[in-house]
Amino acid sequence: MSVIYILITVSLVVAVVFFIAFVTAVKSGQFDDSYTPSVRMLFEDELVEKDASENEKSEPSK
Repeated sequence: MSVIYILITVSLVVAVVFFIAFVTAVKSGQFDDSYTPSVRMLFEDELVEKDASENEKSEPSK
């Protein structure tokens, strides 16, 4: 039974260490995306074309 207490304690310590490492990495900017903004201008924007029926509805009748 005492082995279970030791394993739970060790697993909690390991979990806390990984959590602290994660928080430190986030605060230091490890997960900031610096690549995507530099290539975003290379992608073309998709043009949205209206249907002919929508254009006819918006034009006034003569």
